Amino acid sequence: MRNVKAAVALALLALAGCTGTTTDNPPLGQSSVTTTTTTGSTSAPTTLSSTGEPQPTAPPPQTTPAPLEGGPTEVPAARIDGSTLPDTYEKKASTSADGRTVQVLGLAGGCKTASAEVAAQSGDQVLITLVTTHYPPPTGVLCTQELRSVPLNVTLDAPLGSRRIVLEAREETA
Repeated sequence: MRNVKAAVALALLALAGCTGTTTDNPPLGQSSVTTTTTTGSTSAPTTLSSTGEPQPTAPPPQTTPAPLEGGPTEVPAARIDGSTLPDTYEKKASTSADGRTVQVLGLAGGCKTASAEVAAQSGDQVLITLVTTHYPPPTGVLCTQELRSVPLNVTLDAPLGSRRIVLEAREETA
């Protein structure tokens, strides 16, 4: 049965146009195949479970948001409260021309990705949470520890206008 699953996985990889395949020695009674695909873009290794379902083994690539519509307008520093953020974060924000899209800076790198979410909105302020998600590295892979600022866009219910932006940070493990 193990050889059949491995053969099916290899056939699927051949159909997908993958360029490299390695087989791990799984624990007794389980089968897994680790593959690295290079089909025009870099892809993280994937482990196939005994049920044939892919399981991610590396963080997804950090995406870059679309440019702010109408060009960015910097929010004055006096209207940004980043007092609870660690010093590693840049306390900057920009808005789109219509004021509904806000771009802030999160931290990503190595085995960490960044995202942002609007936690609350009121008539006088907008609370934005910068989320750094840590993905445990796949077996035999080391993660670099450098972090870099990455732009993140969030969409507000109404234009920012004269409201203050309050930034907070949260770390998660995937």
